[in-house]
Amino acid sequence: MQPNPRAKLAEIGIELPTPVLSVANYVPALQFGGTLPISRQLPFINGGIAFSGRLGEDVDLNAARQAAARCAINLLAIVDSWCGGDWDRIVRCVRPGGFFQVADNSFDLLKAMNGASDLLVNAMDDKGRHVRTTVGVATLPITR
Repeated sequence: MQPNPRAKLAEIGIELPTPVLSVANYVPALQFGGTLPISRQLPFINGGIAFSGRLGEDVDLNAARQAAARCAINLLAIVDSWCGGDWDRIVRCVRPGGFFQVADNSFDLLKAMNGASDLLVNAMDDKGRHVRTTVGVATLPITR
């Protein structure tokens, strides 16, 4: 039996929120065989975007790490809702992806994505270790 990520996060003062509804015509998660792909997550806190702007321009590395961690918290909230709190149903986190709105001269993407990776490993222990994709883009929808 694996530690419950909800309980592990509560120990460090993080509460999983109620999952945010999809903002367009898609579902937050969809089981496909033995996998559970999760739709894009934003750094929502209390229904609003907590962090916005471009990494390397008006968002510093610390804020970008916090935004990535918040996205991981929101991702875990969806998983928790899907599995009904029975985290034994979850085998492992496989491949989170991070998309960051960046300035042309920003090269801190990997460090920023560690905000999500660190949170997933802290919450899920070895089951949270994963491969990942991190991409910098000029713009993202619904970020302001």
